[in-house]
Amino acid sequence: MSAAEVVELLRERRVALEAGLSEAELRRAERRYGVRFAPDHRELLTLALPVGDGWYDWRARGDERVRKAIREPFTGVLFDVEKNDFWPASWGERPDSFAARSEVVKRQVGTWPQLVPLYAHRYLPAAPFGPGAPVFSVHQTDVIVFGMNLLDYAAREFGTTRVLPEGDLDTSGLEPWSLLAFEEYVP
Repeated sequence: MSAAEVVELLRERRVALEAGLSEAELRRAERRYGVRFAPDHRELLTLALPVGDGWYDWRARGDERVRKAIREPFTGVLFDVEKNDFWPASWGERPDSFAARSEVVKRQVGTWPQLVPLYAHRYLPAAPFGPGAPVFSVHQTDVIVFGMNLLDYAAREFGTTRVLPEGDLDTSGLEPWSLLAFEEYVP
């Protein structure tokens, strides 16, 4: 899988693409938004910046959509804690107050691997996760592996007539997001 193949597929599907981000722009976005792009995400963004509905403008000086999308995995878990009785046993006894529950969620989810918005509610793991990272679809604690890697994701999201190479799904180190994706017990 190469980011160049992803860009080619996006062009074929008529996704609007701007010039890629420079290294300085990537570092600025990482500082501004408190994320670290994993290698595949970084390579894609240096080749081309997908724009339009659903895409995030990493070049923007203060895009509230980006900030909201970065917070969304946490706020989604908090929503399911409040509305859908999500509370892993390893978190201890469920506190009575919202403020106390919110603190526990913040502390617990803060130890999970960070997810970086890619498109709509699709996320790539942040660095230091290496190349070949899966793409997750995240809506609250409803998590789906939406692509084994960036190319597989782009083909699934936008379609393709190409035959793609088989890939291996590697979710090691991405727990508990990967556990939620496979409907396994979250410790």
